[in-house]
Amino acid sequence: MKSGMLRDYSEDMYKIYFEIGEYQEVGLGVLTAFVGDLHSKHILHLEFGYEVTMPIQCIPEAVRLLNQENIAIYQIVRGEKTKEKWR
Repeated sequence: MKSGMLRDYSEDMYKIYFEIGEYQEVGLGVLTAFVGDLHSKHILHLEFGYEVTMPIQCIPEAVRLLNQENIAIYQIVRGEKTKEKWR
C-alpha cells in the first residue's frame, strides 16, 4: 500500500478528519488553538470528530497535542486538497 504523501513538507492544505473521543470539547479546543483564529472558523464538527484544514506535515504535531490532553484518536483521514493558504 502506498499513498505517497509522507514527504509532503509543503504548505499545501488538505481537509483532515480527526475521529476522536471527545469530552467537553477539549479536542476541539486543542485543534482550534493549533490551527489559529483564521483556520478555526472553518472547523467542521461531524458526528464523531472534526474536519480541519491543515498541511499534511502538521498532522503529527496535532496528534501529539491531542495525546497530551488524553484525547483518544480513533482514525485520521486525509481528504481533498483545498485552495486555502496556511500562512
